[in-house]
Amino acid sequence: MTLLVHKQAATGTLTGLALGDALGYPTEFSPVDRIVARFGPWRQLELPTPALVTDDTQMTLALGRGVRTAMDRGVLEPEGMAEAVRQEFIAWNRSPENNRAPGNTCLRACRLLELTDRPWQEASQIQSKGCGANMRVAPLGVIQGLSDEQRAGAAQLQSALTHGHPTALAASDLTAHAVRLLAQGAEPSELIGLLRSYALENRSHYHERWLGDLWSRAKAPTPEQYIALGWDECLAILDRLRDAVGTVSPEDDPCLATGDGWIAEEALATGLLCFLLFPDEPVTALRRAACTAGDSDSIACLAGAFAGAHLGAEVWPAEWADRIEYRSDLLTLGALWDA
Repeated sequence: MTLLVHKQAATGTLTGLALGDALGYPTEFSPVDRIVARFGPWRQLELPTPALVTDDTQMTLALGRGVRTAMDRGVLEPEGMAEAVRQEFIAWNRSPENNRAPGNTCLRACRLLELTDRPWQEASQIQSKGCGANMRVAPLGVIQGLSDEQRAGAAQLQSALTHGHPTALAASDLTAHAVRLLAQGAEPSELIGLLRSYALENRSHYHERWLGDLWSRAKAPTPEQYIALGWDECLAILDRLRDAVGTVSPEDDPCLATGDGWIAEEALATGLLCFLLFPDEPVTALRRAACTAGDSDSIACLAGAFAGAHLGAEVWPAEWADRIEYRSDLLTLGALWDA
């Protein structure tokens, strides 16, 4: 905990996430050759002016505010968190600033979350494992005072509010765990092994207290079989990531090794790959992540979250960090969790 506070890991994580998001915003949906033709060599990508972010950062802030509200009322528990985050997601969905090409899964689920006479599980898009859940989960990796059960349950619950596929849940849990490990000082070289061990340990653990009857809505035979599918898909992509690290060229599009990132487990793996290619060069990691053929903003925001958790707030260039959109909101939450 001392290390996490000393390097301001929460502020570093949130800042890195937003910077990656803004850097990848103009490059999303474009093949690498078109990105290079428009913006120049990937190692020279510059933060746009203005440095606008996407729904990735907006929903990260919504989740952070919701969890803060729930914890202000007492111990973080499922019912209080679900309601507080639900309200933040509804407010985001209604906001005129929600004009950054948000995902259809999030929009559809947030509309259903407004139906207050129904349990939140009915809003969950049970077949969706899009990356929209794990690109926003980083705050749960840096919030202090949570037990392992609270952190894992909350990470999966926030995913399930919109993306109910078990792989979306498992990838969100893994993303928060990776951020936590790096914030606490884990070596990047050890990270894949630690994440694989965590996935194997939790493979058949269904967080019923946090998820309720979500598993039955997927028509799975048992809760354990439902959640195991998600962990198995994440373990498979971690194996691909392990094979890629140390063998792929940094000059090649990382998506070729671990996927385009439109789905949860690929976003996690490709964001991690970009970070692990340059664990001590955070801006280079962001640039590599933003110059990809896949979901560039989400891949880059995850790479930025990992780099910020690992290296802290001071690692980001002031001329970039000071002009990122929502800077005051990012600093407010970061300072709260670094205190």
